[in-house]
Amino acid sequence: MTSTEPTNGVHNRNIKARQSSDSSSPAVNTVVEEDVRQWQRCSEKIKMKVMEQVQDQLSEILDRVLTESIESLSNSQSTINGKTKNKNSSRYQKMDDGKVFVARASLLDDLFEISHIRTIYHMFIAVLLIFFLSTLAVDYIDQGRLVLEFDLLFYAFGKMGTVTIAWAVMFVYTLVVPYYTLLFWGSLYHNVPSKLGLSLGTGLILSIIQNCILGLFPIYVVVHHELPPASRFIVIMEQIRFLMKTYSFLRETAPVIMKNAPKEGESPRFPTFSSYLYFLFCPTLIYRESYPRNHHIRWKYVGITLGMILGCLFYGYFILVRLCVPVFRPQTNQPFSKRTMVLAIFHSILPGIMLLLLCFFAFLHCWLNLFGELLRFADRMFYKDWWNSTSFANYYRTWNVVVHDWLYYYGYRDFLWLSNRKFRTAAMLSVFIVSAVVHEYALAMGFGFFYPVMFFLFAVFGVAFNFTMTDKRQSPVCNVIMWVCLFIGQGVQVCLYCQEWYAQIYCPRTGNSFWELVLPRSWSCSYQR
Repeated sequence: MTSTEPTNGVHNRNIKARQSSDSSSPAVNTVVEEDVRQWQRCSEKIKMKVMEQVQDQLSEILDRVLTESIESLSNSQSTINGKTKNKNSSRYQKMDDGKVFVARASLLDDLFEISHIRTIYHMFIAVLLIFFLSTLAVDYIDQGRLVLEFDLLFYAFGKMGTVTIAWAVMFVYTLVVPYYTLLFWGSLYHNVPSKLGLSLGTGLILSIIQNCILGLFPIYVVVHHELPPASRFIVIMEQIRFLMKTYSFLRETAPVIMKNAPKEGESPRFPTFSSYLYFLFCPTLIYRESYPRNHHIRWKYVGITLGMILGCLFYGYFILVRLCVPVFRPQTNQPFSKRTMVLAIFHSILPGIMLLLLCFFAFLHCWLNLFGELLRFADRMFYKDWWNSTSFANYYRTWNVVVHDWLYYYGYRDFLWLSNRKFRTAAMLSVFIVSAVVHEYALAMGFGFFYPVMFFLFAVFGVAFNFTMTDKRQSPVCNVIMWVCLFIGQGVQVCLYCQEWYAQIYCPRTGNSFWELVLPRSWSCSYQR
């Protein structure tokens, strides 16, 4: 008996220890599983950061290699032709290097492959459906029946026949006159003794015709025919586009003709008419004789993109009808006061930022990708990740790459070339002023009144933020500050332009004096329906 008791005691203790360990095992497993989840989340974050860094480094290396290859190709061609270069000529050659086009997809097309980003896109579609249902509900409550009228949309795009005729005139001129003027000038340039006189005379005549057809004619059509807002914007934006494309074509081809004198018995080499025609429709403002092209057209992508453009039109209609018109349409006497102004600005922030995102998505992504796909244009970098910007300098560079490239190569770099790389600040300021003037011109002609809100925000606050919030600031707080400024700026623009729109209707001008045309009517108008 005594010999078996210790054995039984040890056996009982082992059983109790095993039971206690079994009872504590679920808690241990829970802790281990939680640690595993944390390690997985941490590893995913590290993976994303590493992939972003690798992608950035690879893109930089690719751009550097492409630039070096183009420079080496140009150097080899100049060596074959028997030309030598010194340091000064190489410096100017670097100034002449232009944009390099590379086959790449748009950033949002790549981001939409990620389910999390695609969910945000689905949320915006859900908001559009809510707008649609709320409009049906309000119409049913007010009128007792389902009414879905798009009267504002039909009004905004009215008189499309006049718009089509005006566009056809501008297009035919842009297609024929600059191209054959270049051919005429280039065929005589190396055969006349006074090259400067030929260039000045040809340039003067072309400038006069250009100012009449692409300058005064669109303004006459917009003002004389009293086009509605959307139709006005179509004519004015096409006017600006044709002017920028014409300048790029002449700017890129004329120096080549001047440098390359033909041999005896040979005719000068000119750009082909087909390449110029393709350039007038492809989604870029920088002329090249050839661009990277895709092998085929994805018709499913074309259909989806066209559907998104139509959806954006209805989206903008619902934003104006549900969020802007009920607030700014005059119901009672509304004298101008600080309180009503501040409340209206904050109320306009939501529709303002929605219209900003809508214009970006509809034009810079959908519209340009639609033409890029139809023309098999492979370089789809129409914008960059401007939403991640921590400085306004980076925001201006990445918001609209198409226009930024034109301003950079033909405005900023040419200014530096003419000033021998001096006055960089003056070059930057000149680009800002030109961009602000063109933006204000488009809005003034589109709305039918002069109210320089865009010019003031762009030329004053934009310049100040560009020099204060530089690329050295990489903190997330700077990204928050940038978004706050965008929210407030959009709210100010929507508020002031909507107030002025109704003031122009209910308090029309009594004369055509200078101050009647310049001073905003909303400052002194107390109107009543």
